[in-house]
Amino acid sequence: METIRAYLERKHEELGLLNDCLRSRLDLARPRSVDEVVRSKFQITAALRAEHELHEWKATETAWSHTAAPASGPFEFSYDYQRADLTVRGPSFYEFDCGCTSTAIYTASGMAAISAVLLASAQIVEKADVLVLPGSYGETLELIRGFVPHMRLEALKLPLGDAFAPANSPRILLLDSCSFAGAFEAVLRCDGSGLDLLVFDTTCFAGRSGRIRRVLRWARRYGVPLVLVRSHNKLDSLGAEYGRLGSAVFVQGNEHQPRAGGVEWARLASETRNAVRLLGGAALPAHFPPFAGSAAYWALTQRRVAAILRNGRSTARYFAAKLPALSAELHFTHGLYVTLRGKRALDEAAARQAAEEMSSELRRKGFPIRHAGSFGFDFAATEWFHDATTDQYSVRVAVPDLPTELWNDLAIAIARWWTTHQA
Repeated sequence: METIRAYLERKHEELGLLNDCLRSRLDLARPRSVDEVVRSKFQITAALRAEHELHEWKATETAWSHTAAPASGPFEFSYDYQRADLTVRGPSFYEFDCGCTSTAIYTASGMAAISAVLLASAQIVEKADVLVLPGSYGETLELIRGFVPHMRLEALKLPLGDAFAPANSPRILLLDSCSFAGAFEAVLRCDGSGLDLLVFDTTCFAGRSGRIRRVLRWARRYGVPLVLVRSHNKLDSLGAEYGRLGSAVFVQGNEHQPRAGGVEWARLASETRNAVRLLGGAALPAHFPPFAGSAAYWALTQRRVAAILRNGRSTARYFAAKLPALSAELHFTHGLYVTLRGKRALDEAAARQAAEEMSSELRRKGFPIRHAGSFGFDFAATEWFHDATTDQYSVRVAVPDLPTELWNDLAIAIARWWTTHQA
């Protein structure tokens, strides 16, 4: 259990790490409340972005100046026109301990990364089956259905049985960190040797999460080629949404000899890089968080994610007891948010309105909660949620990094509000 005093001291360390990246540090007092933490954090990151633009004024889209040497903290960049050949030198957002090497291609968002990978695969396979788990990210499924015609979606159900058995078409598993916990664990108990490729969306896991390491070991055990895709403005920016940044990381060391008549995926990285160029999806140097990569950064990130996960577990238990009929899903594998249903079926508009009304009313009562379409903040965030596998709408409550007692009080207030307005 973390006290408010210990929490504010930890947040003071986070603010200090951000502030140290400025050439002209802001004069900030120690935070005395969650609102002060949030305000200071976003003020500093805005100042960092502004300072970057002023200092890197030669590093333009057309790379007209040969004296430009663009950088953002530990990240250094080189590129020509429109960043089509962007090269990034700097720390990894992951920790690989399996003897693997990797190639990272950075993009303007997480969706830009997975879009480039899936579209690039058309240069390698004519047709492929994409296996998806319950709870997979809705926009990814929408992308495949609408814009990736060479892929056929296959929604998996538990028990998985022989879902990964070889078939006539190449079989690609889309493993999503926002899938349901039971489905994610079931995958890691299966024999994956029949799969041709694993695309793992790690967005909802911390970069050094043990679950990522488990998937790396599982893929290596069965010789499945592996691509990690990620949005970095969730858990990699200390809750400040520093910038729109995504990546596709191709892990070398998992490759196996394709089965007779199988697919050779060695070209996927180069084809993805070409897709990023043609789609105009390259990352912006200004969006790389200059505070990432240090030992202090990793220690603070680990502590804040651990706090969110502790709060998430207690929330799932509390809502299961107090809102058994009004809980949509409490056991996402990442543990970062839960979803609530109405007594009557919600559509997108009704779910959005409920999220806004609940956040506004509880915020007026002094709770740190906002209607915001993301997660990993220092405040609770609510938003409508669409389960693409069931086509049902609910309200997502993203669990924040807050001291234990304060979050428990807010969880109680959420349950009371939801019971009053939806039961």
